[in-house]
Amino acid sequence: MSTPAIPEQAKLVIGVFLKDRDLIGPIAESLAKEFGPPDMVSRWLPFDYTDYYEPEFGSPLYRRIFSFASLVEQDSLADVKLVTNEIEKRFTSGKKRLANIDPGFLTRERFVLATGKNFAHRIYLGRGIYADLTLIYRKKEFHALEWTYPDYAQGDLNRFLLLARERYVWGLQANSSRP
Repeated sequence: MSTPAIPEQAKLVIGVFLKDRDLIGPIAESLAKEFGPPDMVSRWLPFDYTDYYEPEFGSPLYRRIFSFASLVEQDSLADVKLVTNEIEKRFTSGKKRLANIDPGFLTRERFVLATGKNFAHRIYLGRGIYADLTLIYRKKEFHALEWTYPDYAQGDLNRFLLLARERYVWGLQANSSRP
């Protein structure tokens, strides 16, 4: 029989993509108000691996990734997604979103995104939200799965997540060695 155990807290990572880069300031303020200050922010990353979002957002699209200093409980992923959905609603024009905000959790072993869309590999968390196992960490790097979005699978976004993971693991080790 397995013995239930509370997992380590996770590092909150939130990706934002948009067309109007001037909106990132107010969006970042909204995220910080809800989740505390970020400890890392990516440079502007191109969002050019798909044209799926062009009808809603136009092009070109740009992305920024935020990782947050405060750790969160892993079972709060659905709540975090609902909060980011509300922030998205504040940044709309008519019926079109001006920003897409994608929260996820980073742990020692994996990177998981939250989504409102069901699919075979996604696990229902409740309240209309699913967990999407996006990357698995092993042998000192993240490995994509067959369903991993191409921008998460390689390049600058993946390197950012590796740095965020280093900071996360270092923080866990530093906290465990304190009296």
